[in-house]
Amino acid sequence: MPGVNGRIDHLSIDIKNKHLFVSALENNTLEVVDVGGGKVLTSLTGMHEPQGCAYSPDVHRVYSANGKDGLLRIFDALSFKPLGEVDFGEDADNVRYDAARKQIWVGYKDGVLGLMDAATNKRLGDIYLDAHPESFQLEKNGPRIFVNAPEAREIEVVDRHKKVVLAKWAVTDPQNNFPMALDEANHRLFAGCRKPARVLVLDMESGKRVSTFPCPGDTDDIFFDTARKRLYVAGGEGYLEGFQQTSPDQYQSLGKIATAYKARTGLYVPELNRFYLAVPHMGSNPGAEIRIYLVE
Repeated sequence: MPGVNGRIDHLSIDIKNKHLFVSALENNTLEVVDVGGGKVLTSLTGMHEPQGCAYSPDVHRVYSANGKDGLLRIFDALSFKPLGEVDFGEDADNVRYDAARKQIWVGYKDGVLGLMDAATNKRLGDIYLDAHPESFQLEKNGPRIFVNAPEAREIEVVDRHKKVVLAKWAVTDPQNNFPMALDEANHRLFAGCRKPARVLVLDMESGKRVSTFPCPGDTDDIFFDTARKRLYVAGGEGYLEGFQQTSPDQYQSLGKIATAYKARTGLYVPELNRFYLAVPHMGSNPGAEIRIYLVE
C-alpha cells in the first residue's frame, strides 16, 4: 500500500467483490484493496484516526469509526462515494454489523456502546459501560454482546435487545484484554491479553475461567476458525500463531509464523480460507502491505 504510513487498525471485507477495507489510522485514510487482483483500488481521505470499520452487504455500505473527531463516516461500498456521517463522540473505535437486525454498533467514549440503523443512519440508543470498550463480539445465536473493558479490568456482558448490562466478569491476571473471539458451539470466549501475553478462555454462560495459555505479545486481533477448531492470534511483536482446540478447555500451539513489527491487526475470512494481516510502515518495515495467508 504505497504512501501509507504509521499504525494500521482494524479491517473489514466485501467478500463478493474481494474488497478489503483497511483502517490506516495514522495515515488518516481508509484503504480499499482488491485482494483478488492484488492492488489498491482507492484511498479514502478526510479521515481523523480511523479505527474500526464494518461492511454491510445488505445496504452495500462501509462504516468507518474515527477516534479523533468521533464521526462514523459512511461510504457506498461499490462507488466508494461518501454517503454521510454520524457523530458518536470521542474515541469512536470498534464497529460491528448485526446482520439479523441490520444495525451498526459502535464503541466510543469512556464506556458507551452506541446503536444505529444501517439503512437510515438513525441513532437508536446507547448502553453504558464501566470503561472504554475495546473489542466486542455479538453472539449469532442470542442477544448478547461481550465487551472487553481493559481499563475496568472486566468483560461486560450486555443484552443488545433490552440494552442492559447482564454481567461483569473480572479480568485481573492476565490483564489488558483487548481482542476477543467467540466459539459459540462450545460456549467459549477468548480474550487476548497483553500483560502478560496470554489468551484467556472463559465459559460464555458463567464467566468461569477454563484455560489460559501464552500467545504472541501485543495482540490486537484474534479469530476462531469454527470449521477447523483453531484460534489465530496476531501479535505486534512480530508473530502470527495458531492454536488447535483439542477440547473446549484444551489448546495446543500449531507453531508461530514470523511476520513484521507491529503487525498486530488482521482479518480471518473463512469463506475465502484466507488470513489477511496488516503490516504498517513503521520501524524497520520497508512499507505498508497486506500479507495474505492461505488457511488449510
